[in-house]
Amino acid sequence: MELFQYPYMQRALIGALVIGLAAPALGIYLVQRRLALIGDGVGHVALTGVGAGLLLNRSPVLVAVIAATIGAVTIEVVRSRGRTSGDLALALLFYGGIAGGVMLVGLSDSTSANLNAYLFGSLTTISPADLTTIAVLGVAILVTMLALRPALFAVSHDEEYARVSGLPVRTLNLLIAVTTAVTVTIAMRAVGVLLISALMVVPVATAQQVTRGFRSTMTAAMALGLFAAGAGVWVAATADTAPGASVVLLAIASFAVVAGAGAAWRALRRRSTPAPEPAPEPHEVVLH
Repeated sequence: MELFQYPYMQRALIGALVIGLAAPALGIYLVQRRLALIGDGVGHVALTGVGAGLLLNRSPVLVAVIAATIGAVTIEVVRSRGRTSGDLALALLFYGGIAGGVMLVGLSDSTSANLNAYLFGSLTTISPADLTTIAVLGVAILVTMLALRPALFAVSHDEEYARVSGLPVRTLNLLIAVTTAVTVTIAMRAVGVLLISALMVVPVATAQQVTRGFRSTMTAAMALGLFAAGAGVWVAATADTAPGASVVLLAIASFAVVAGAGAAWRALRRRSTPAPEPAPEPHEVVLH
């Protein structure tokens, strides 16, 4: 714990905790909409923004926010109009985004180390300005997801019902898309664009193993994300491992433990429950 006396480790821990709370709060809506992999697609587009920022000597994070927002809105427009499948739109963003990012970084004067910091995260290099940005945007995302929970749940669960109820479906869908882009961008420095989708989805999948209602699932997912983020930074500090990878692996380990425990509990209940007695056979009637 002595490492957390250093300011850079304190910033790393605070940044990870904020993202650990915000990512699952948004991810539960993406899982509900069957868009669990949208974080990967938006992250790849954000990587193109990073490359463009490095090439133009502009803030990579700011350009990444713009690029990721455009990508997320594009996915939503394509999905809502039904011109092509959501999987195809995501695939195009996957390949085009990462190819564009690698090419633009190669054209700039930056080294591969700069690219790796955005691909896999670099928590220990977070500056005070970066932490301020992460904290402000993370809190804004968290407040938005909680304040608009009924409306966002309605849109994610059944768009037709939400539209009939008078909700602004298109506006709420675009809000989720833009929020996804912002979440991916602020999480680049923490877990990297290649791993952020896991932090959005895995805590939600873990919570679904033990909860039933939407509210309880959201609360449990946020708690699991907070645990994975905090414990992941501690493991990275003590074992000298990559912080982003440590956070994601702990989230996956939590899923494996909860899923295994749930399967064992169900098997135990089946064994302890007595089998129903067979129905009595009807008596034969002998006719004389």
